[in-house]
Amino acid sequence: MTERIAATVLAFDFGTRHIGVAIGNTLTRTARALTTIHAATDDARLAAIEALTAQWQPQMFVVGIPVHADGTPHEMTALTQRFAQSLEQRFRVPVRTADERYTTQAAQAAVAGKGRADRARRDEVAAQIILQGWLDDGGR
Repeated sequence: MTERIAATVLAFDFGTRHIGVAIGNTLTRTARALTTIHAATDDARLAAIEALTAQWQPQMFVVGIPVHADGTPHEMTALTQRFAQSLEQRFRVPVRTADERYTTQAAQAAVAGKGRADRARRDEVAAQIILQGWLDDGGR
């Protein structure tokens, strides 16, 4: 019998204006929406992530990587990969990536409104969907 080790994981739905954040646990294999970071600069985004990291002490980060429907990369793919690399370098926490195709659409369906608060909620729900999919896939 293989023993599972519990690890706290923070997941990110990266955007140039907003970053949705979710938190999960590898033992319970559950994820929940946590917050949305609203920051215009890299320094402000990283400061907000630093505060979350200090609070939750994650053992791992998961970053959703956007690609076209056919799997080919686009402009946001490279930006998101650079974001993932900067997380790993700054926080010395392992970063895993996950396919985030259709997560924004699924999150939009889950969050019915179109107001500012609903858009912020959509970003964190998208992060939750990314993390839950990664956990369901056994962390691969």
